[in-house]
Amino acid sequence: MGSSTDKEIILVLGGARSGKSSWALRYAEETYKSYLFLATAEIRDDEMAERVRLHKASRGPEWRLVEEPLDIAQVLQEESSRADVVLIDCMTIWLSNILLQKGREAVGLYQDRLMEALTRKRGSVILVSNEVGTGIVPEHALGREFRDLAGMLNQKLAAMADKVVMTVAGIPLHIK
Repeated sequence: MGSSTDKEIILVLGGARSGKSSWALRYAEETYKSYLFLATAEIRDDEMAERVRLHKASRGPEWRLVEEPLDIAQVLQEESSRADVVLIDCMTIWLSNILLQKGREAVGLYQDRLMEALTRKRGSVILVSNEVGTGIVPEHALGREFRDLAGMLNQKLAAMADKVVMTVAGIPLHIK
């Protein structure tokens, strides 16, 4: 059983509906005693509201929840000592929030803040992120920019992570 003294960073990658979030939740519950779920999604339509409802239902009442679409570094600094593990879901939604709300020029600043917060964490962190580079080339410039930024973010997170797990069809592949 993990504890707050086991300070690891785990990056969980996968495509849409690959099982990455489910695997991350199970891993956290099997490894740690207390959990914080840091949600980056914002509810902007009925479809997203239903996704969030189902996601919340998949977690038990022992999960604390913080919803923060942009300043996840601040939440990590404030909350990482209050749980054995912080599960952030998802990094690509967080990236799109920054890109669409703050602009391309803000992405580097937010990423730098996150990397600094990860180096100063007081507990473990599980980062869930979409692997978007294996699909088709997006038709529009914004889509290509997002794909490229997501790939670079995932590379930075993987370099910092103690473990990297790729999920494919619900099966975890341990790649680091």
